[in-house]
Amino acid sequence: MRRNRPLSTQAISVLRALAADPSRWRYGYDLATEVHLKSGSLYPILVRLADRSLLEATWEPGPEGRPPRHLYRLTGAGREYLAGLPAAARADRSAPRPNLRLSEASCHCSAFS
Repeated sequence: MRRNRPLSTQAISVLRALAADPSRWRYGYDLATEVHLKSGSLYPILVRLADRSLLEATWEPGPEGRPPRHLYRLTGAGREYLAGLPAAARADRSAPRPNLRLSEASCHCSAFS
């Protein structure tokens, strides 16, 4: 049974990056750099997006002695998915934000009181 949960904010940021030029094929490394995700987070997201048919993936042969590389681009379904999101979810939130839980933030604040 396949669950169809809403996409994470990281997955939406990957879709937005691909939507900047939807017909262009992109390398995973370039996407990781642009959306500020480590490969251990990015590649599972890319697999899930491809499983949902929101992006397509292909292989590019590598130069002599190098392995082939995956390329990714947005599908029509991916563009439709982004267009259907509320404006707040489509907005670019690339500015880094602290990743503190409320309990951690209050703990840190009370330590200085």
